[in-house]
Amino acid sequence: MAESDKKKTVVLAYSGGLDTSCILVWLQEQGFDVIAYMANVGQVDEDFEAARAKAEKLGAKKVYICDLRKEFVEEFIWPGIQANALYEDRYQLGTSFARPVIGRQQVKIAKEEGAEYVSHGATGKGNDQIRFELTCYALYPGVQIISPWRMPEFFQRFKGRKDLLEFAAANNIPVPVTPKSPWSMDANLMHISYESGILEDPKAEGPDDLYKMTTDPRKSPDEPDVLLIEFKQGVPVRVKNVGDGTEKTDALELYLYCNDIAGKHGVGRIDIVENRFIGMKSRGIYETPGATILYHAHLDIETFTMDKEVRRLKQGLSLRFSEQVYNGFWYSPECDFIRHCIAKSQEGVEGTVKVSVYKGHVYILGRESPLSLYNEDLVSMDVQGDYDPTDANGFIRVNALRLKEYARLRTKLDDKK
Repeated sequence: MAESDKKKTVVLAYSGGLDTSCILVWLQEQGFDVIAYMANVGQVDEDFEAARAKAEKLGAKKVYICDLRKEFVEEFIWPGIQANALYEDRYQLGTSFARPVIGRQQVKIAKEEGAEYVSHGATGKGNDQIRFELTCYALYPGVQIISPWRMPEFFQRFKGRKDLLEFAAANNIPVPVTPKSPWSMDANLMHISYESGILEDPKAEGPDDLYKMTTDPRKSPDEPDVLLIEFKQGVPVRVKNVGDGTEKTDALELYLYCNDIAGKHGVGRIDIVENRFIGMKSRGIYETPGATILYHAHLDIETFTMDKEVRRLKQGLSLRFSEQVYNGFWYSPECDFIRHCIAKSQEGVEGTVKVSVYKGHVYILGRESPLSLYNEDLVSMDVQGDYDPTDANGFIRVNALRLKEYARLRTKLDDKK
């Protein structure tokens, strides 16, 4: 693959698993110096130092382990909360939000190291290949990307796990001694996704031992946790547990605490079939505990404080934003524009929402805001306030005019039958 005797450098997004460990060695076979890069975005039970030692043993020229958790929350998850982002009405985009922060750091390392190449272990059928590569091209236009699972010389040689295991044995690549789970899993602090394997049958129920972040709601506590969640400019800035007084204001700590509370009560599980950007449907099971609490709380305070017509426009932008993030266009001009518009809409989204978290659900108990558009005197059934009921007469007649004309047209059409 190298064009000269001089070795070229590639930055590999490395997990320490079977695929990327084999890719690390394979890239060296092709004449590359490999820099292994691992992103800490809050994966469950990840032993980064063991992965570092493994990469070094396999010949990595350097190993970067980067803690991206705080920027993941503040720069990616928070805009998602502001947007009430959902893909296809249900998926909260946990994997989708993680990819641009991971890819951005990979590009940063490549530039610092003078590497002209980056590589990843994403499959040729999924969304992640698109998300990683669009990020890299947007931030490093001259980069060359090596995507082994789309290269015939790689995927014809490694047709499945058996071939990878044989390659690992031949090259002294350590592999897990425990059996691989019968599904694939991608984890970060926002969520865990489960797909493939036994889950490819869409009617097969996810087994009880699949879930890592959330308790089965049937086994969750019999008493709720009641939280006060404060927002400023649509961003959570404080959470307080009414029961035990626990309070969090740091963005990362606040988010992780919401994860803990939601996980304890079995909040945030979904089982869906979604449309991948590449054109096929896939079945996925997701756990997104903390974001589910924050989604419901933000939705409530936004409705309380935002003008009706502005919110209607913002809902359309949120739909487009969710699709852009899912499809890998975080760094596109259109997504940049929409993020600015959504941020503008959030300037007055301020206040506190009281929620109860219990048995797999989030219940809104109340809300207050210094910027509320709720006028108790105006809406009260007991106080007339600054409103003249007779004004509704003309309002109703004007709106009825179109309906009367439509009724006249229907009569003509019926007479022709």
